Amino acid sequence: MEDQRYPRVVLESSPLLAPPPHDLAMIKQDDHDAMMMGLVPEKDKNKGDRKSKKPRFAFQTRSQVDILDDGYRWRKYGQKAVKNNTFPRSYYRCTHEGCNVKKQIQRLCKDEGVVVTTYEGMHSHPIQKSTDNFDHILAQMQIYTSF
Repeated sequence: MEDQRYPRVVLESSPLLAPPPHDLAMIKQDDHDAMMMGLVPEKDKNKGDRKSKKPRFAFQTRSQVDILDDGYRWRKYGQKAVKNNTFPRSYYRCTHEGCNVKKQIQRLCKDEGVVVTTYEGMHSHPIQKSTDNFDHILAQMQIYTSF
């Protein structure tokens, strides 16, 4: 028996209530436009467009000076304190136009006489300075390429 205070209501879905397919496409286009304007955060924006990693090379050199003459010209663009190390890490870019090589320089906390220089990328130009005094530096270096 049906209760008179609560009438029975039957709801049915109808294809007429669903938006037409072209409206769905417009909603997606509007979302895309909003993302392009920076109004909506885009998820997985570059999921398939990952940059290939540039080659990295690290050298450990026993030296009293941080900046070693490697034959290239560099511009310092930053420095930061590093966790668990009393010495800061310095960041440099190659000054040659169009060359995107970067390097980081930091002293070891366990042995402050050792400077670790890490290069990222390959130079797109020849060495800019004479390397007559470079041979003694190469003799002291230990090369690590496993990053």
